Amino acid sequence: MPHDPGPLFTHPVAEALLAAHDAGAAEWRGSLDLGRSNVTVLLQAEAWLHDGRRYPYPPRLKDRTIYHWDGETFAPVSRYSGALIKLVPTAWGAPTFEIDGIKMLPTSKASPVADAQRKVALVEPRGKVVLDTCGGLGYFAACCLDAGAARIHSFEKNADVLWLRTLNPWSPDPDAPASDGRLVLAHADVSQAIAQFADASVDALLHDPPRFGIAGELYSLDFYRQLARVLRRGGRLFHYTGSPNKLTSGRDVPREVAKRLEQAGFKAQPALDGVLAVRR
Repeated sequence: MPHDPGPLFTHPVAEALLAAHDAGAAEWRGSLDLGRSNVTVLLQAEAWLHDGRRYPYPPRLKDRTIYHWDGETFAPVSRYSGALIKLVPTAWGAPTFEIDGIKMLPTSKASPVADAQRKVALVEPRGKVVLDTCGGLGYFAACCLDAGAARIHSFEKNADVLWLRTLNPWSPDPDAPASDGRLVLAHADVSQAIAQFADASVDALLHDPPRFGIAGELYSLDFYRQLARVLRRGGRLFHYTGSPNKLTSGRDVPREVAKRLEQAGFKAQPALDGVLAVRR
């Protein structure tokens, strides 16, 4: 799906544009791509102009919501097809996303892009073939591209998440010149697609699955053995786990995952908010 977000609004950005209009200004300068750049738009009585197009002024927008131009109005970047999937602004510019109100990326202490950079650095992607099992908004893939990975194979099962990526300026576009053909994004379930990979055909792995209750198969010993099969000896894996249920039940998910990875053929240890493992 091509990336064509057009102007994007959050509540603060819309308020700033409307305030400039109400004050009688002829121009307004700000960001219409979630902080990636600033532009100057011309303000008229009933519309504003950007890139040669006229747009109506946005209505009063809700907080914690990103809006895009759908051809008729500024609509929330969200979809419902069994679950509500929504792009959500952050203080850092780069958005996160939610599924039924559950935030999918950590954003309280750092940008989700900065968080991804720290995790990607653990697998040292420069010059390597990387398997990105659960692509999400593509921040792991973007960081691998920036770090000089030779090729990234990325999978995303959810079609609505792929749609969010086309409207998120922070998500990498596989077809953009900047990607240089190094990012291959597939709409597929990695638990099945991994069978297509030859033994020892990737140099590094990034595994950021949904929580266990949603995708338990991606935490199974059988799947971990598949990861070990496709990863060359000495190759690194970062597996995001978080710490679900630790306070309520005392469950130590990172330790459970590390133990299962050891059974599958890795040497594993806790790292950041997950597990770092090396193929034995």
